[in-house]
Amino acid sequence: MFLDSEGCLLPSTTEPFTHILKPAGTSGFQALPVIEYLSMSLGKAAGLEVPPVALTGMPDGMPPALIVERFDIRVGADDHRLIALEDICSVLDLPPNAKYDSTIERVARAVRPLSTAPEDDLLIILARALFAWFIADGDMHLKNLALLKVASPDAATFESVRVAPLYDAVTTRVFPGLGQDHMALKLDGKDDRLRRADFLRMAATAGISSRDANAAMDALTVGLTTALDQVNLPDVPNLDAELADKAEQMLALCRKRVAAWH
Repeated sequence: MFLDSEGCLLPSTTEPFTHILKPAGTSGFQALPVIEYLSMSLGKAAGLEVPPVALTGMPDGMPPALIVERFDIRVGADDHRLIALEDICSVLDLPPNAKYDSTIERVARAVRPLSTAPEDDLLIILARALFAWFIADGDMHLKNLALLKVASPDAATFESVRVAPLYDAVTTRVFPGLGQDHMALKLDGKDDRLRRADFLRMAATAGISSRDANAAMDALTVGLTTALDQVNLPDVPNLDAELADKAEQMLALCRKRVAAWH
């Protein structure tokens, strides 16, 4: 979609593609935009880099949809940067159908030599994995992690290669058939019942000091704990009781996981 200067969201057929519109699903997935909105909001509050998102009303009594601003495009006519987004599935030279066939440790090993700020990006990977665990996101696979690469027009190489902002984050366990959903990528050989010790072992494997790992995890935990008591859904049309109940289920699950963290 294209969001113009007057705030009108239009099809990007003849306009720049600036935003993604994600309508509600069917068959029990009507709350998907609401849950993703909350997940992204919690991620921002927890200290992760997150693109602007918003819930918007839809016509004909449809549930709200999610609008996500693109972060992989130039921001105006005076912006001449060259920007590329490469998901980790591609970085690892794997086909899309192998997006679940890896580990957080392997992601960290792949990112370290490519990143222009490897120490910072390894901490982001650790934080992203912990956030996925806290919100019960069973779909943080290799195509939902990416590198954002930026170069000047005349540059021979990318001047910045960093882990991309959070996207497609969602609590999967509140949806039909996914009540026992596990982590998409294993960490310390596990995809469920994760504890601080598992994340510290992952950090050690990635070359992150225990001091830095603990500090990053503590900061995320504090930010998320505060946000869980403050986050609210906006007042948009057709946000009915069923959707609100699904949102509360999600928040209750997150609170339970954070409270059990040690």
